[in-house]
Amino acid sequence: MNLFTLIGLAAGFCTTIAFLPQAIKTWKSKSAKDLSLGMYSVFCLGVLLWLVYGILTDDLPIIITNLVTIILAASILYFKLSFKD
Repeated sequence: MNLFTLIGLAAGFCTTIAFLPQAIKTWKSKSAKDLSLGMYSVFCLGVLLWLVYGILTDDLPIIITNLVTIILAASILYFKLSFKD
């Protein structure tokens, strides 16, 4: 594994893990009223496109980090759509 890959994985880890506290808080509180549906919808689409890009270019840091990010962000989006605030 080269330095560029390690930097990409470290950057992806930092930006991906940032969604974990929001996902946990939303799940525990069963409330997503203060979250923007538009923002999370567009964000999930963008992350999905980054994931496709990573797969097409065979870029491991992009694939791994965006796969985890889409799971976390999509779960928050799901909470936003399903919790009745």
